[in-house]
Amino acid sequence: MPPALSHIRTLVASYLDRHPGERDALAELLTVLDTDGDPTGRSALPGHVTCSAVVIDRNRRVLHVRHKATGGLLLTPGGHVEADDETLLAVALREAEEETGIPASALVLTPEFRDGPIDVDVHDIGPSPAKGEPAHRHYDFRFAFYLADDAPELALRVEEVTGAVWLPFDGVSSPTLHDKLAASALDGVIVPVNASAIIHDGQGRYLLHLRDANKPWIWEPGCWSLLGGGREPQDRTLLDTVRRELREEADLSVAGLEPYAVEHVTGIGGTRVRIQLFTGRWSGDPARLPLTEGVMLAWVRPEKFPYMTMLPSTRVVLERHAAEHPAPADGPAAGAGTAPAKAPSGTVPNVVGVHLYLEQDGQVLLGLRHPDSAYAGGSWHVPAGHCEAEAATACLVREAYEETGLVIDPADVELVHTVHMVDRPDDPPRIQLFFRARRWEGTPELREPDKCVAWQWWSAKDLPEPTVPYTRTAIEGIQTGRTYTELGWSR
Repeated sequence: MPPALSHIRTLVASYLDRHPGERDALAELLTVLDTDGDPTGRSALPGHVTCSAVVIDRNRRVLHVRHKATGGLLLTPGGHVEADDETLLAVALREAEEETGIPASALVLTPEFRDGPIDVDVHDIGPSPAKGEPAHRHYDFRFAFYLADDAPELALRVEEVTGAVWLPFDGVSSPTLHDKLAASALDGVIVPVNASAIIHDGQGRYLLHLRDANKPWIWEPGCWSLLGGGREPQDRTLLDTVRRELREEADLSVAGLEPYAVEHVTGIGGTRVRIQLFTGRWSGDPARLPLTEGVMLAWVRPEKFPYMTMLPSTRVVLERHAAEHPAPADGPAAGAGTAPAKAPSGTVPNVVGVHLYLEQDGQVLLGLRHPDSAYAGGSWHVPAGHCEAEAATACLVREAYEETGLVIDPADVELVHTVHMVDRPDDPPRIQLFFRARRWEGTPELREPDKCVAWQWWSAKDLPEPTVPYTRTAIEGIQTGRTYTELGWSR
């Protein structure tokens, strides 16, 4: 779908904060946005939005191409919004790659403008009888990027572009872009402007942040990532940046943060981000942190990384750190001075499973397990998972999001049934906790198709066959108000 109007309004508002004198030039566009009109389609009249990429190399030169459609005029790479462009920045990145062969991974957002436009140029376009287009106006959102040193050679799209040239700032012909480049501090030199923290407990667990999936314009939407963010004017150093970000995002203070590495990771729209990584130890309960951004925080072990929605660059960094800092085979927990307490003699550990019970209009959500699933293949089951070193409600919301994409606040769940069971005499006992969610956000989707092939709502009084037996028992108990069941125990 095309960029959301709210996204465009935000970009325009931020731009006019920097350039209030251009409000009159953008008045017509503002009117369209205020009336919820869509200015992104190329048929929108009397004007519509286009986007361009201002690609700057380390010699302070800007890439220009000769467009056939404009009679060979030298312009920055750019074009119209397409139906599947989610943001205006994505339009500029797509056009840059289509016309010049430079991928987003070879472009870096500038520290001065980041993902906002450096310029919004308003110009008139004459009629084109051949295309059936009357005279109209373009509002060209121009986004600035630095070119990575290892960027590939230009590969021009010859059916649209006849040549390319790098022009110094003084040679840029667009008056509005020329003036903004001249007034900027842009120099093409790529330095870290972001800082993130690899937080671990010294026992093999990593604190990861699940970012909101419904905001395509943010960094790493819907992905597990590190806490951190961009440098602000008040930050004297990137260490100040990461400390501030930890406080702002989770009211978290980690003593002894140390520089770990400078890495290239994938940023907004697939762009490259040079980021300063810090590392530090912490061993608290993430469920107690007041998260202000994203969906949740959770402890995760490296063996889970391949099965999580995570950018490859983030996974590589975490796996390298884990290889360099292996968890001790046996020893005290991080920050503790004594060995962990042993279970009292004669006791047996119980596996704890958490289960999501969603009911609406008398129907309960069930998933059909993949036929090749290691557990209950071909059977219907509620969203579920096993507790790691985490609170049961934290495990519930994590598993719900990983399996279905649903966002649930731990404060909106209640324990409605417990099943204490043994499957076979040699298996460990299991405590199966069923939580009802009073509220949730989203629509169930297949996030792990290797485990589940369908989500479907079924009448709670007429469950499908086959349903996992203890799940059926728990749902029947919930319907009758029974809160506890024992299964498989010899009497």
